[in-house]
Amino acid sequence: MYLSWLCLQLQSSHSPTSSSNSSSWLSSFLYFHPCESSSVLGPIPIPTHSFNPPTNTPPVRLPPHPLHLPSILGPPPFPNTALDFLPNLSPHTPLPEPITHTPTAPTLLPNPSPQPPLPEPTTHTTFAPGLLPNPSPQLHLLEPTPHPTIPSSPIATNAVPAICQIPNPHISSHPMTTRFKFGISKEKIFSTTTSLDYLQTEPPNYTIASKIPEWRATMTSEFEALQRQHTWSLVPPSPSQNLVGCRWVYKIKRATDGSVSRYKARLVAKGFHQQAGMDYAETFSPVVKPPTVRIILSLAAQNRWNLRQLDVSNAFLHGFLKETVYMAQPTGFVDEGQPSHVCHLHKSLYGLKQAPRAWFERFTSHLLTLGFTASVADASLFVLKQGSVIVYLLLYVDDIIITGSDSTVVSTIISQLSTTFEVKDLGPLRYFLGLQIDYKNAGFFVHQSKYITDLLTKFKMSDCKAVSTPIATSPVLSTSCSDSLADPTPYRSLVGALQYATFTRPDITFAVNRVCQFMHNPSFAHLVAAKRILRYLKGSLDKGILFQPGPLTLTAFTDADWAGDPVDRRSTSGITVFLGNNPITWMSKKQHTVSRSSTEAEYRSLATGAVELAWLRQVICDLGLYLASAPIMWCDNTSALALASNPVFHGRTKHIEVDYHFVRERVVRGDICLQFVSTDDQVADIFTKALPTPRFQLLCSKLLIDQNGCRSAPFAPPFLSSVKIGAGLWTIGRELERERTTGLACGERLSVK
Repeated sequence: MYLSWLCLQLQSSHSPTSSSNSSSWLSSFLYFHPCESSSVLGPIPIPTHSFNPPTNTPPVRLPPHPLHLPSILGPPPFPNTALDFLPNLSPHTPLPEPITHTPTAPTLLPNPSPQPPLPEPTTHTTFAPGLLPNPSPQLHLLEPTPHPTIPSSPIATNAVPAICQIPNPHISSHPMTTRFKFGISKEKIFSTTTSLDYLQTEPPNYTIASKIPEWRATMTSEFEALQRQHTWSLVPPSPSQNLVGCRWVYKIKRATDGSVSRYKARLVAKGFHQQAGMDYAETFSPVVKPPTVRIILSLAAQNRWNLRQLDVSNAFLHGFLKETVYMAQPTGFVDEGQPSHVCHLHKSLYGLKQAPRAWFERFTSHLLTLGFTASVADASLFVLKQGSVIVYLLLYVDDIIITGSDSTVVSTIISQLSTTFEVKDLGPLRYFLGLQIDYKNAGFFVHQSKYITDLLTKFKMSDCKAVSTPIATSPVLSTSCSDSLADPTPYRSLVGALQYATFTRPDITFAVNRVCQFMHNPSFAHLVAAKRILRYLKGSLDKGILFQPGPLTLTAFTDADWAGDPVDRRSTSGITVFLGNNPITWMSKKQHTVSRSSTEAEYRSLATGAVELAWLRQVICDLGLYLASAPIMWCDNTSALALASNPVFHGRTKHIEVDYHFVRERVVRGDICLQFVSTDDQVADIFTKALPTPRFQLLCSKLLIDQNGCRSAPFAPPFLSSVKIGAGLWTIGRELERERTTGLACGERLSVK
């Protein structure tokens, strides 16, 4: 078929000559070399009559250059030199007689002796004698391929050229080339085994842990501790009992540098087997609040007190149960004498729904016997006063921070706690709930470098490119994104982990608040925004808070971004409070209702800040301390300040009457003092909106420091200390005018140093 097409192309592309008695040598070649094809029309018949060269056919001359087929048909099926073996035919050369086509007896063999009948091949070709160069007796039929292209492999000198190769009449059952046809075999691998180092990774179940001596030893130690505490007694089973299952849970305790500190195994009850009203009643148990921890750190830095850290072993085992609970015997420690008995629990166990509450009640009651008093504002804060000696104790489940004015009294209290509970004295406070505390000459530097590094590793962002801000200024995140995540669990896990990172990183508070608003239906754009926070943290691992000595005063900054959400047009409130020079609380919170004006949005922020200041004042009062002056709250909206200090615009404040009366009452009572600050110096601006890099870094310098740096404290101008509490804008204006006349530049704004 290729040669037929070639003939037509040559006849159409070269001009004929005037010789009438010449014939085409190519036509003669095609006559002596017919090629059958198994097309849909069947084999092409081969003429058997004598050859009569046409008399009026002009000769076809081959071009002097190699012949190239059109590129649309692909490469030619044979090399350009494949026609070199053809004899030089001319019009006067006598042509041999044609060969009769015999389908069952190909004429490729050198001796045309009688052969046994062969099955009719699907594709075959007949050649004239003398046209094959150096015929070889070893010539065999080639196996056919479904594709018409002949492989361009090198041709031996004693073999048939590529144009004349004959396919093998044998047809494979499957035309695809496989390894089996070429004798290639591979060993089948049904499974692979990965060996994990369970001394660096927690084992998932008891079967694996029981084979490792270190984990087996810690399980034995835990079981013996349960026996010493008389946690349960074995009783015969009963059909009326609601049996609770149990299992072993393993945890590797690490030091601040990431090395293994100890191995811990806990026997945990399967609390989901419990029934409400039958196995448990109350389950709530408080933990210490982050602002309370920062207040204690600030007071310890101001008074140069030592911070001690304690850990209670098997804390939940010390709580007494009020309900009757039955549990199965633990795996690996079944009593051989009574294997069918069950455990009647007398004390709480990890995993029980009421276990945290039972432990908190037991520990609280013991502290009260030692002379401590529980705080009204924070139930996990305990205060001990003995004359001029004062001791503070913070409880977070089984982790304890204790400090005080007398280290001897602190040591005595630790000894008294050790007589009742298994208390471990971990020495100076270094690592507490993911917080790293570094002791410096200026105070305590608190950061979360290890926690953030582990977070980057967990979400495979260790090698990410850092950015200068945690959230981009545009586009604004919204719920209109349609590409929802197929599995929102990783997004929710990441956002929850970022929330805890705000313990010492107020600079990411607004960004985390934004991504938290899409937990119900996160999209890919929201995931990118959450990972941008990780990229920012990657470039600022050394940032933290420095708790240093300073005056015992409360200073608050409040701000609002009016109608900042493009979807529901709700505003975002931003608040931060300083105790002396140290930030102790901050928040970025979306307002619950739509504000009709920027004044209303700012006023709602004032109300939120007033609530936070009232709670902080109560905590400080529970600590036995008293502020020398009322807390100062800075706001950059003059209308909101006028509304809080003077009974004006009553007709426009009916719908915010509760907030209006609350702030007004606090101002009149002298609990807070409202002051004006310029927008450029408003520290709370970082909690309300996404900021460009220069503005963001400026405000960060007032909140955070790095390992070797310092920040400037946001103190108010000195002359404002003489302003009467609750004086309002008019008194402030008179003070400003008086200062301008005594040396301040005209038009100078109140700035935060």
